[in-house]
Amino acid sequence: MAKKKCVAQYNEECSMLRNRRGQMNTGEQSPVSTHHESTQEDDRLSEGDSQSLNGTSAQHDQGIYSPNNEAQSTAFFLLVVLLSFSTRLYKIMEPPHVCWDETHFGKMGSYYINRTFFFDVHPPLGKMLIGLAGYMTGYDGTYPFLKPGDKYEHHNYWGMRGFCASLGSCLPPFAYLTVLELSQSPTAALITAAVLAFDTGCITISQYILLDPILMFFIMGAVLSMVKFNRQRYRPFSAPWWFWLVLTGVNLSGALGVKFVGLFVILLVGMNTAWDLWSLLGDLHLSLIDFGKHVLSRVFGLILLPLFLYVTIFAVHFVVLNKSGPGDGFFSSAFQSRLIGNNLHNASMPEYLAYGSIITVKNLRIAGGYLHSHWHLYPEGVGAKQQQVTAYLHKDYNNMWLVHRSNDSDAQSGEPDLVRHGDIIQLEHKETTRNLHSHLHEAPLTKKHFQVTGYGINGTGDPNDLWQVEVCGGRKGDLVKVLRSKVRFLHRATGCVLYSSGKTLPKWGWEQVEITCSPYLKETPNSQWNIEDHINAKLPNISLSVLKPHFLEILLESHIVMIRGNSGLKPKDNEMNSKPWHWPINYQGLRFSGVNETEYRVYLLGNPVIWWLNLVSLGLYVVIVAVASLLLAQASPASPPPISRQQMF
Repeated sequence: MAKKKCVAQYNEECSMLRNRRGQMNTGEQSPVSTHHESTQEDDRLSEGDSQSLNGTSAQHDQGIYSPNNEAQSTAFFLLVVLLSFSTRLYKIMEPPHVCWDETHFGKMGSYYINRTFFFDVHPPLGKMLIGLAGYMTGYDGTYPFLKPGDKYEHHNYWGMRGFCASLGSCLPPFAYLTVLELSQSPTAALITAAVLAFDTGCITISQYILLDPILMFFIMGAVLSMVKFNRQRYRPFSAPWWFWLVLTGVNLSGALGVKFVGLFVILLVGMNTAWDLWSLLGDLHLSLIDFGKHVLSRVFGLILLPLFLYVTIFAVHFVVLNKSGPGDGFFSSAFQSRLIGNNLHNASMPEYLAYGSIITVKNLRIAGGYLHSHWHLYPEGVGAKQQQVTAYLHKDYNNMWLVHRSNDSDAQSGEPDLVRHGDIIQLEHKETTRNLHSHLHEAPLTKKHFQVTGYGINGTGDPNDLWQVEVCGGRKGDLVKVLRSKVRFLHRATGCVLYSSGKTLPKWGWEQVEITCSPYLKETPNSQWNIEDHINAKLPNISLSVLKPHFLEILLESHIVMIRGNSGLKPKDNEMNSKPWHWPINYQGLRFSGVNETEYRVYLLGNPVIWWLNLVSLGLYVVIVAVASLLLAQASPASPPPISRQQMF
């Protein structure tokens, strides 16, 4: 009985709504938002007689898109394109020297041309496109990009600058089209585009070899595609509907592929998609099967396709950069074994660590370095005056260590015993014959940690030289695999763990990285190590090609390294930096070029009139929306309770 009353109430409300719309639209009915429409409705939609979101008539839309308005809109758009490209490409060759971060991104473009591996905290798409633009315009990748102010001389740099400027020139046209779709007002769209076209900040940041214009191109492209897709909601699964959906996904992958800050536009599109699907779920004329089709299509276009393209970007990145370069040391030994020119490439060595082996031990934190020692002692007043143990970022003979049993009874003949999880070992420095040692003295820089030194002679020492091998995630008896196993060394006497702090020692430590013994036993990359070089004549060698990581492993590792690199970014000493609130209010700019009055000076600063008016407009918008919401809430009559699908059917 209750269901019948609800259905009757729902039918009465629908009848009243149809009569009300009929009076407003001179009897013209509103189409339903589903692709199961009548043949007559399809014909009307195919003629462009679609409805807007608030149910206004098609006659209103046709009034907006009259021939005069179409001509005006086209003329405005062409004007915006002309202004945008002319302002960004003007004097693109000046100044003829490196400006600001061109020293980084121009250099990285050269690395792609030379196929030299490097490390950066951002995903690779932007640098790949810069390198491709340089290659296509005749740049040979030989300019070093050492520091800002260096002259380009005969090197061809206009292609890379021109490419970034061209993408930056697309921003005002994108803004014009977006606002035109949202407001249906060519005048409002023109004002928006003009604000961007004449903003000095947007012009300056678009004229140089930087990631910013590339990132903004994909972000604004994603917003425009999303708005265009929303306008196709009454033509679901049509060719334009699919086109704008797929293009939105492509732009999302592009934004994230340039910088991780592209996640914000992914969040925006995700929120819009969730609201769109919620509206479709509430449409009682849409069957659950059709709703499922809408969900699956968006999963394909906005999740699976962008994910596939994003992974493809890294696949191309790894294929192109196949030569050893300055980025090797940031990655694991297994990763380095795939790079041509690296000492691990196509090398062969025993697969499992054994007693009597000569090894190098590499820390797994970013730029953690190799376990290293030398003849120099810690200075007076810095712990015990014993031999220094540090982490060194480069390959060196002083990185070599001998592996001994705790009782110094290495096998003298036959197959040597293999080192296993839980074994107690000694590490003897190959060059100085001192043992790796720790005690309760404070570390040089990290005062809550213990000092690590070299102690003893010819492998003889004391119980403070004993370390227990722990394979991360392993069990007692597990073997230590070269390159692949993550290992920790626990000090038997104090219970601390061998640790690379990442802090740089003073000049007495040759500005190498501090090694400590940490009493905090939580597993971190700072306390994890792997065996890189491994020499043992009594063991058979295997080709390291069988130990090379597969694509998903290097993809995961590269993201871990990028995330750690981003979290570790800090301003350098005497480096000018700004706070987050400085940028929205245009508090201060950024010097791109010029250190004295005789040089070509470039200064990044937004147009104050535009930036401050923008902030005022945002505040006014919030006030207007709040007031309008209150007025609408007071003026609207009480509505009947909503009818759910269960009540309806």
